[in-house]
This record gives sequence, structure tokens and C-alpha cells, in this order.
Amino acid sequence: MRMRDCEIRPFENCIRKVKYTNKIASQDFKPSGRFPIVSQEEAFISGYWDNPEDVFHIDGPVVIFGDHSRHIKYVDFDFVIGADGVKILAPVEDIVTKYLYYYLKSQPIQSLGYSRHYKVLKEKYVPVPSLSEQQRIVGELDLLSRVIELKNAQLRTLEDLSSAIFHEMFGDILSNEKMWETSTIGNEFKIYSGGTPDTKQPAYWENGNISWIGSNLCQNLVLYHNDGKFITEEGLSHSSAKVFSENFVLVALVGATIGKSALLRFKTTTNQNVAGIDVPSNEHYTSEFVYMMMRSLYPLFMNVSNGKFKMANLSFVRSLPIIKPPLSLQENFSERFSAIQRQKSNVEKSIVVAENLLASRMDKYFNE
Repeated sequence: MRMRDCEIRPFENCIRKVKYTNKIASQDFKPSGRFPIVSQEEAFISGYWDNPEDVFHIDGPVVIFGDHSRHIKYVDFDFVIGADGVKILAPVEDIVTKYLYYYLKSQPIQSLGYSRHYKVLKEKYVPVPSLSEQQRIVGELDLLSRVIELKNAQLRTLEDLSSAIFHEMFGDILSNEKMWETSTIGNEFKIYSGGTPDTKQPAYWENGNISWIGSNLCQNLVLYHNDGKFITEEGLSHSSAKVFSENFVLVALVGATIGKSALLRFKTTTNQNVAGIDVPSNEHYTSEFVYMMMRSLYPLFMNVSNGKFKMANLSFVRSLPIIKPPLSLQENFSERFSAIQRQKSNVEKSIVVAENLLASRMDKYFNE
């Protein structure tokens, strides 16, 4: 889009101020409920809430900007606000909300560590063409976004296939319907928790090269990379954070993802809300098997609480039951699991192609 065909405005002249008061702390998020919680976390829906008095009612679509995380979301329904760092952006009358959303998605916003990033947006300028041109641009970008959504649906289908194969081979874990020998997680593995370096110490975060993730990434997925957070060697040595190696199995201890797991495919540290299960140190188990088994134990986490919110601890994780099928059977499952992961990898590559095309079109419209 040629700049002479549109007006160039300061970012703050493109939005209306949106005020809100009620917001829910992340440790209070529920895994289910009447109203969705939208926060600055990567997941589109971070959790759920039941109190209607906390619902933020919109009078039109809005854009959510994560002041710390830099995540950007388009929201066209009433929701509950998750604390903290949520900026609710509504455009002025002659700007289409989805156009503003795509504009923000097109803008590179360099990480400032655990700091506020809205100040970066305040320095930007937005190309504003006619409403009809905005709608045409949104239509094109929506089409590409839809292709990406369909590809992601393929990934979810493949993920469901892994679960079906696991159940076929090992049965229901909670009832141990196939009568396997049993033990506990604590008897079979070493369990660790993570830690968070002091966020008020820039030396612990700025220019860090050690991956650091939170419990929000425990989403019953295989993890190949983090969500952009890193700590320094100094941050690592001055906190209880620990480096977990590839093939550790992680499980969230608190919040909206409590009880959900992740299979690590890279080295990382975590915050204190994550338990790391050292599967690589036990030659009698495969990481793929333990990961899927932990996913099967998710219902047990729904019965734990600490006061008014759900919270597990390492003692609880150590007490969880585990079945002990033959290693050969576990290895067979791991081979099938890995084959599905390769299929997922092919789909993920096609997603990258579509995402690159979307990025190039946004760059054309917003940055040339």
C-alpha cells in the first residue's frame, strides 16, 4: 500500500481509551467455567471464571495487547480480564478493529525483558486508508489466517490420534484396566521444581540466553522452543531455577494449566509453578510414555486445592500412580508417537509457509 494513498497517524490518535477495574489473578484462573478469561498469556483463552460481576462487556470488537508478553489478540465477545499487563485497545470510528489488529501483528516489538511495552506502541505511526480499503485488506489477511487455522486443526487431529493409540495399548490409566504392575512417580523418578529470578534485577533478565518458561506452556504438547523469555547466568545462580534437559516431562502445578503436561525437546529452566520429571535418568521408561501417562492423570489434579484456588506441590506429584508396562511395549508406542510427530512436523512446515505469506502481505500493507 503506497503511503500517499492513506493518512499516517500517531498510534494514540487511532485508539480510544478503554477503562476497566476488575481483573483476576492468574493463580485464581479456573480450568472451566461460565466466562472465558483473556489475559496477556500466549493461549487465547487463559482460563475461566463464574462471577458475572467480573465480566467486561464490549460494545464492539477490541484488541488485547500484552504489556509484558507482547501477545496480541482480537476479541469479539464479552470476557473476564486476567491480571496483569492487559491493555484493551478499541479503534476510533474510521478504523476497522481487525485492521488495527493486523497492523499490530505486523509490527516488530523488541523484548524489553519483564517490562512494559506499550510505550513502544505510543511511538508508532499507523497508515490509515479508506474504510473500504481497510475492509479489502482485512478480507485478504483473514483468508490467509483461515488457511493457518485449518492447518492447526490438522495438528489437533494428529494429537488426538496419539491419545487413541496410547489408550489402545495401555488402557485406562486411572482404573488400570489392563492390570499392569504399579508404582508411584516419586518411587520411579527424581522430581524438581523451578524458580523465577527477581524481575526487578535487570542483570537477571536482560540479554539472557538461558531459556525460561512458565506453567502456561504446559498445554499437553511437545515443546520445541519457548515463548521468548530468557534469563542470564547470574539470574540462574541467584534463583531456584534449574536447567531441565531434553526429554524431561513437565507438569503445571497451579493456575489455568494445572495438571497439564509438556514433553521437552530442548533445554530450559522453568518457574516455580512447574514440576520437572527426570525421565532420561530412568532406563526403564520412555519419555513419550511418561508424557502421555501424565496427561492421563490430569483428572487427579482437579481434586487438589490450597485455600480458595487449586495448587499442587511436588509431594502430590510424587504420590501419583504410574503403571509399569514392559519397556518393549513403551518403545513400540514411542515409535508410533514419533511417527505421528513427523507427520505433525510436515503440517507445521506448511503452516510456516502460510504464516510467512501472511507476514509478507502485512508487511506490504503496513510497513512499506
